[in-house]
Amino acid sequence: MTDTHRAYIGLGSNLDDPLAQVQGALAALARLPLTRCVAASPCYASRPVGPQDQPDFINAVAALDTRLSPLALLDQLQAVEQRHRRRRLRHWGPRTLDLDLLLYDDTCLATSRLTLPHPHMASRGFVLLPLANIAPTLRLPDGRRIADLAAHHAGDDLRVLLPQR
Repeated sequence: MTDTHRAYIGLGSNLDDPLAQVQGALAALARLPLTRCVAASPCYASRPVGPQDQPDFINAVAALDTRLSPLALLDQLQAVEQRHRRRRLRHWGPRTLDLDLLLYDDTCLATSRLTLPHPHMASRGFVLLPLANIAPTLRLPDGRRIADLAAHHAGDDLRVLLPQR
């Protein structure tokens, strides 16, 4: 693809067979228009952020090469969430599927719809460990290495479930 951009997507689910939700979402990402899925991390189980009265999450990260703009890609991600019956009932609450656009090349963006890099990614082991798995030399736009950030979360209560193909 010409004029392609590398985007990283965080995936998470803790409802309605979360592992199947994440695996189905990975398959859906591979079918997005003008986009190719180039890598997917193993799936990890993690405790929820926020309210603890909900099931553990299944998380993964995918790398995409895309010709979509950041907002067009966000629209596609939200459409996938809707096909997975995503409902936003409670902040940081349970969900069938959450797809977060973590990084889009070295783009820094702050709009009402999208902030890049994702504002919380550098403090979340369930994002950093899978991301470091597929992109160990990746750096944030501010120069911080993902592998270094992930190393600070090595002791987090994350369990690898399945390697991706």
